[in-house]
Amino acid sequence: MRLYLVQHGEAVPEEIDRDRPLSPKGRADAEALGRLLRDAEARPERILHSGKTRARQTAERLAAALSPSAGVGVTSGLAPKDPVEPIARQAASWVADTLLVGHLPSIARLASYLLTGDVEEVALGYKPGSLACLERLEDGPWTLLWMLRPELVRRGD
Repeated sequence: MRLYLVQHGEAVPEEIDRDRPLSPKGRADAEALGRLLRDAEARPERILHSGKTRARQTAERLAAALSPSAGVGVTSGLAPKDPVEPIARQAASWVADTLLVGHLPSIARLASYLLTGDVEEVALGYKPGSLACLERLEDGPWTLLWMLRPELVRRGD
């Protein structure tokens, strides 16, 4: 089972829009990441996000490229300050590939917790638009397969 952990794309500053939608760069980065995942034949069954505008918009752009069979939905545990243990327990029971779109610091803490067992251990260097692909075989530990940051993803076809 693969778990794709995405930090939402770059958002506009709160001073410009309190809702913090994606910036033009954030939209372009999310669309490019979706194309790259599609071309790499990533097939998450579902995409879950925090419900915040920037996470929802990122999830929608990824879903447009990936067409997850179970669609896009909102889940708890992905907001910036949410504890990660509850969603980590849920993920341990999932059998279908899933893509999660969240925020810092929670998405980085979730990755660290799954990989090291410690939410305080900084395991991965996230920035807006980053994605880490983790894999778990049967009941084994989570391992990092790869990570992408937006500067590594080509924008445009």
